[in-house]
Amino acid sequence: MTRRHLSDATLRPLPEQVAIPSYDRKSVTPGIVHLGVGAFHRAHQAVYVDDCLAAGEMDWGIVGVSLRSADTRDALAPQDGLYTLAVRSSGGVQLRVVGSILSLLVAPEDPGAVLAVLTDPRTRIVTLTITEKAYLRAAGGGLDAAHPDIVHDLANPHAPKTAHGFLAEALARRRAAGTPPFTVLCCDNLPANGATLHRLLVEFAALRDARLGAKHDAGLGAKHDARLTSDARLASSGNASLAGHIADEVAFPSSMVDRIVPATTDADRVRITGELGVEDAWPVMTEPFCQWAIEDDFPAGRPAWEKFGATMVGDVRPFEDMKLRLLNGSHSAIAYLGLLSGHATVDRAFADPAIRQFVDALWAEAISTLPEDAGLDTSAYTAELAERFSNTALAHRTAQIANDGSQKLPQRIVASAVECVEAGTELVHLTLVVAAWIAACSARGRTLPEGHFTDPLDAALTALLSQQLPANETVAAVFDLAGFASDHAERQMLIELVAVHLVHLRRDGPALAFAALGIESDLAGP
Repeated sequence: MTRRHLSDATLRPLPEQVAIPSYDRKSVTPGIVHLGVGAFHRAHQAVYVDDCLAAGEMDWGIVGVSLRSADTRDALAPQDGLYTLAVRSSGGVQLRVVGSILSLLVAPEDPGAVLAVLTDPRTRIVTLTITEKAYLRAAGGGLDAAHPDIVHDLANPHAPKTAHGFLAEALARRRAAGTPPFTVLCCDNLPANGATLHRLLVEFAALRDARLGAKHDAGLGAKHDARLTSDARLASSGNASLAGHIADEVAFPSSMVDRIVPATTDADRVRITGELGVEDAWPVMTEPFCQWAIEDDFPAGRPAWEKFGATMVGDVRPFEDMKLRLLNGSHSAIAYLGLLSGHATVDRAFADPAIRQFVDALWAEAISTLPEDAGLDTSAYTAELAERFSNTALAHRTAQIANDGSQKLPQRIVASAVECVEAGTELVHLTLVVAAWIAACSARGRTLPEGHFTDPLDAALTALLSQQLPANETVAAVFDLAGFASDHAERQMLIELVAVHLVHLRRDGPALAFAALGIESDLAGP
């Protein structure tokens, strides 16, 4: 017997303990396009929007866009975009069906459809959760202009692959049509994420302007006018460049997002389907805690997110730094030290007395880099983090958090380490996290399964680590490869401090590394 899918048609018969949208979804119109419609977005921004829709703000529905895979669309399209949010705590599970996603697109299948919704005048905000690596930054932090996808988008502005390409082409078309620009709201874990994306997109647009301008100057503009994009035609008539338009006319507020969202498992799907009585192909698991701090700069308007717990601020940096350095930094530490210690989930790793003692010391070290005059209650924040990390109901896999370390560690760990060096404060725990990442990468295919976690630099990292160079040489080469502290005068000091920890990890695993810090551990060596 074929089980029915979750859908608009099956909402009403759901068990009464399952919360469902209280508004008429057919009356909702789109106002937001979201790039990167993965589990985090569906546990975070989409929930805030769902609350706003329930409060009567019916013109802020979401069109979700997957930049790579069709998996989310294939799972949710038969369900009319509906999915279940399972909020897990030690006290039980609360189920809620979220209805804010109206439709889903897959960019590689139909880039024209994505550009159409981005240029729709009803679209006033574009949000992004595409992960750190998708911003395609070079080691120095600027745009990686040599990346194949960037090269493609510069040559094919009408059929882009990257977020940069889609945003630039859509903004160019809106400008040509006289449509005001949308606000771009980055929700990824990048330092000053709005300003960072703004800078990257201006860099991309400048390259695009130069390329299209060169075509025109060579006499190709008139011949191929039908193929040239709208900004090329505007540029040829003397109007401002697209880069200038984006730099001066498009808002990029920064934001800080916080919610732990483990990967959904097949067991989760079976369990949720059983509780609903209808099949949900891709429910989302999360924790009760949820936080969103947003710089309030939305010229085209926005939903009243603050009515449902979001904090609208003038400067998000204090919130962002506290979250990146205390939550995300310790998450990475727990992931790499947990993997090296044989712990599959965060709660199990955090319950390890040695790792817990290390994390407490790591927090103290990182707190010294936060501004004292920002009114941050770091004691309450870390106490809440300890409770969240101890949530046994989440089963958040250390291997999931371990992905993309080369992209995550600069803002989570290395930035704090650099500031400790500059301030002359204690610096031993932060550098162990970097060493643990290197050791965990080396352990794949040996004490950890091959491909247990991944990194954009895997090919180069694997080749480097297979040479089994002395610790100091290994760390120096990794710093060069990943661009860690590339412009810092005391970079060599950081390399030497990380190398000391790597020697200990290579010799006797986390046990010796912990012992060197005065932390007792029951772990045996590797």
